[in-house]
Amino acid sequence: MLRNLIFIGLFGVVSFSGFSQEDNTKEEVLEEVVLSTQRISLPFSKDSRTITVISAEEIKKSAAPTLADLLQQVAGLDVRRRGTYGMQADLYIRGGGFDQTLLLIDGIKVEDAQTGHHTLNMALPLEVIERIEIIKGPAARVYGQNAFTGAVNIVTKKDPSEFLSLGLQGGSYEQLNGSATVASRFDNSSHLVHFSRNTSQGYRYNTDYDNSNYFIKSKFDTQKRPFELIAALSERKFGANGFYASPSAKDQYEETQTSLVGLSTTVKGHKLTYTPRVYWRRNQDEYVFVRQDPSIYRNLHTTNKVGAEVNASYDSNYGITGFGIDLAQVYLSSNNLGKRERFMGTVFLEHRLELLNNQLDITPGLAATYFSDFDFHVFPGIDIGYRISNVWKVYANAGYTYRIPTYTDLYYSDPTTLGNENLDPEEAIAEELGLKFNYQGWSANIALFNRDSENLIDYVKENEEDLWEATNIRSLNTKGVETNLGYRFLLSNFTQFLNMGYNYIEDEVKELDVNFSRYSINSLRHQFTTSVKTQFFDFLGQSLVWKYAERTNGEKYQVLDASATVYLKNFEISVIANNILNEEYSETNLVPMPKGNLLFGLNYRFE
Repeated sequence: MLRNLIFIGLFGVVSFSGFSQEDNTKEEVLEEVVLSTQRISLPFSKDSRTITVISAEEIKKSAAPTLADLLQQVAGLDVRRRGTYGMQADLYIRGGGFDQTLLLIDGIKVEDAQTGHHTLNMALPLEVIERIEIIKGPAARVYGQNAFTGAVNIVTKKDPSEFLSLGLQGGSYEQLNGSATVASRFDNSSHLVHFSRNTSQGYRYNTDYDNSNYFIKSKFDTQKRPFELIAALSERKFGANGFYASPSAKDQYEETQTSLVGLSTTVKGHKLTYTPRVYWRRNQDEYVFVRQDPSIYRNLHTTNKVGAEVNASYDSNYGITGFGIDLAQVYLSSNNLGKRERFMGTVFLEHRLELLNNQLDITPGLAATYFSDFDFHVFPGIDIGYRISNVWKVYANAGYTYRIPTYTDLYYSDPTTLGNENLDPEEAIAEELGLKFNYQGWSANIALFNRDSENLIDYVKENEEDLWEATNIRSLNTKGVETNLGYRFLLSNFTQFLNMGYNYIEDEVKELDVNFSRYSINSLRHQFTTSVKTQFFDFLGQSLVWKYAERTNGEKYQVLDASATVYLKNFEISVIANNILNEEYSETNLVPMPKGNLLFGLNYRFE
């Protein structure tokens, strides 16, 4: 089966590569986008990893109202949502867990030590995002903790022209969204400010929400050595009918408050470039089992992470050396998990060699991390690429990757569950082999990947009346194939986007010698994504997105989304239609997703 799928993917790449059309779009050429998360700055086309970049124009033309909805359009990403408008969602890459995926904002790591459920609490509004960089595969040597299966970096807008944008949306389930974004420039500074509020009465009992987002990005001393300040705050209040415990727990309720403040600058010399950064991320989570009576069961967790890092690269006759240091202190205060502290220190080192007239690139590297509660760990890896021609490149990478247990794994307890403070880190060896094609608007790739994971955390028990207890007991082999095809071309003076992706995963789970296990492998065995984003007239643009999923538990579903936007001078009138086929399905925990969902919008922009 896997061999046949690989053949089909290769055939698709080769057959489509024969077509080309000159792309004169003014948008930044994808092949030359320099990825912002790496110490060694490389154009997209020269990297020897599987990377997806979603541009600002693609974001604007997508049928996605939120980041969670947008990421679902990428093959290899599994975003399991609960409800509408990104109210609560978990992020998975290539069959990993939500605790095994790292999210970054402008290169700042915003993982949560309490639980990976809070990863997308920091999802920014699409209005402030310049592009999204998605790195799949082993990434611990590049990013450190939590990049077990990959990482997603949100790059916010840089140096926008002066403008004022006001938006209003309304639609199904009494959704009402308002937003205001303003960019301004002064003699020695520039600023981008955003506020939005999103509310709904819910698509079923106890799924109402009230979410607010605040964002500021400022650049100072723009004439000499600019430094950037970023500040973001997201507040969410929502009914959580069946979100976490049993689907029968219909009266759950949650409030989260997540903030980030970061300050950074970049110093460029003749051969040495370095970027120092300091940041503070805070998350507060209040969970109530019965919304009408919090005294029955209530959790309140507050996590603070304060960090400082320096990333640098040095260019010499022997190649480019990337190195860095990342120091962070984590504080947790919780009525369930107790008061906890953790110090983390990581040093990074990698070196890129280019041989055979720059056709062959080899980048070995490692990360060495000290945790105050898990001692030292070293994580090596290597990337290798060979440029067959100006448009074809074959690449391979391998690495040792890891994840230390969350505080929920270690200490959480409730009437049915018990944490385990003696847990060890999860670990894996991961490999990837891929082929890339880039030529005049065409892009295609196919990648084979394999991951052997050990010490995965499962909740097990011997007797039915016992508590579920966290244990390092699982071994898992995950292998698969991913293929993507994209075409960006100019027609009627407008850029058109066509994208297709397919991802196949096969999980082999080692049998356990226990009577009861809670661990459930439910990867996307087959995943197809197709999007068409077009504009043929000055006054009208449209998009169509189709997603097909087949999970390892046998569940199958397909979802069709569409959007259209009318442009009238400074005004935009839009409609977004999600799940227009009225598919009945769930993405996680048996939470039913809403059927047909319409969202109408009016936006005013003055420049």
